[in-house]
Amino acid sequence: MSNHKSGFVAIVGRPNVGKSTLINALIGKKIAIMSPKPQTTRNRIMGVYTQPDFQMIFVDTPGMHKGKDLLNKTIDRIAVSSIKDVDMVLFVVDDAKGSAEDHIIAYFKGLRIPVFLVINKIDLLKNRSAIDEVIISYLDAYAFEGVTPVSAKDKKNLNHLIETLQPYLPEGPLFFPEEMKSDQSENQLMSELIREKILFHTEQEVPHSVAVVIESLEENLELNTIDVSALIIVERTTQKQILIGKAGEKIKKIGTEARKEINQILNTKIHLTLWVKVKKDWRNRPNDLKAFGIGDES
Repeated sequence: MSNHKSGFVAIVGRPNVGKSTLINALIGKKIAIMSPKPQTTRNRIMGVYTQPDFQMIFVDTPGMHKGKDLLNKTIDRIAVSSIKDVDMVLFVVDDAKGSAEDHIIAYFKGLRIPVFLVINKIDLLKNRSAIDEVIISYLDAYAFEGVTPVSAKDKKNLNHLIETLQPYLPEGPLFFPEEMKSDQSENQLMSELIREKILFHTEQEVPHSVAVVIESLEENLELNTIDVSALIIVERTTQKQILIGKAGEKIKKIGTEARKEINQILNTKIHLTLWVKVKKDWRNRPNDLKAFGIGDES
């Protein structure tokens, strides 16, 4: 295809700046789970934006931060490695520059690709002057190729962002079929949607200690549904008790909400069974991280 352009765009930033909300808004479909809690995104997720003459593959990365356990270090490694294999980087922020941002900007040094500053959540800033103050705080930190204020939540200025990036795409083929929106399998998306509901309904240490694995899928011809069995892994018995809740109320609510959203997003009808298992200190065990699909990208 002559003059067709295509390229990969990494979306990076500290936790909670709205990277997953941004990629969902750009793609026009929910492919990444969202939560105000850190560690929401644990792996690279690709979102595919296709137009007749170009294709942008956005790479949603985990929030960059200095973690202590192996899970956090693995998450940070995934985020850092993601910026080495792309054609450009979107550095997403939502406030004036601080030490967390300095930690991330340090990884840009030596990159030979354009890095764009994206000011997200402008719907929360009072006026243009407040947006300008945020922009000014970053201008001396790095030679950004451009700056675009957006509101991923309100889908504001997203077309302008696409138009800004398009000239920087190299000539290239259609990497993914036109109808494809994400590289995630249905199993991966289901386990992530279950984890999203857990993040929403639990507090303190529980969200960070949870992994979700789809154990089995079986077609139920009688009911015309797919029976899905998912295993939720936690580190301590107390976390299991919190997750299940009084008389099983919490786990039932999590299962109901996850089932409804899975049915809607995948346009299917599932029956969901959730099990909770304690696996002590899984976040520091490489084999467990790999088994639970964390950090096993090539």
